[in-house]
Amino acid sequence: MAKLPRREPYPVHDARRYLEPGPIVLVSSAHAGARNIMTLGWHTILEFSPSLVGCMISRGNHSHRLIQESRVCVINLPTTALTDETVKIGNTSGAEIDKFDAFGLTAIEADAVDAPMIGECHASFECRLHEDALVEGYDFFIFEIVAAHVAPVPAHPQTLHYTGGGVFMVAGKTISRKSLFRPGML
Repeated sequence: MAKLPRREPYPVHDARRYLEPGPIVLVSSAHAGARNIMTLGWHTILEFSPSLVGCMISRGNHSHRLIQESRVCVINLPTTALTDETVKIGNTSGAEIDKFDAFGLTAIEADAVDAPMIGECHASFECRLHEDALVEGYDFFIFEIVAAHVAPVPAHPQTLHYTGGGVFMVAGKTISRKSLFRPGML
């Protein structure tokens, strides 16, 4: 059995450092001639079939309006190769600049939605708004992934996980426990 770690009181507002559910993503959107990219860390898988993902997109973010009006977006997965761009995208407003142009990213037409994919990202997940009941009160969008595009190599890319205060952890090392895995349990 593992040794019990010594614990200390911790600020509850920093709990996200330990509980963030997944990698930082870049959400691209477009509506009425405007397009944008936002950096997002507040997302979670909600269901496997249909493939649902929940995202907290603050109404103060330019993307909130674009996504609410178009009802679509693309969730793009950057790797550590895009660390600087990911931070800079999160520190600028798409209401003031075109982030594709400003950060040298390639907008690729999506197959199923009217929002661009980001060519430099390892994966792109085209999404349609599935449920908006929590948008007004909580800025929580529930999307259905309707098309997915993933680079086959590497199988487990190094991704960024935000821990707050401008600090990221890098995921990429894998540990297999396939012999213990039971489908439908995790």
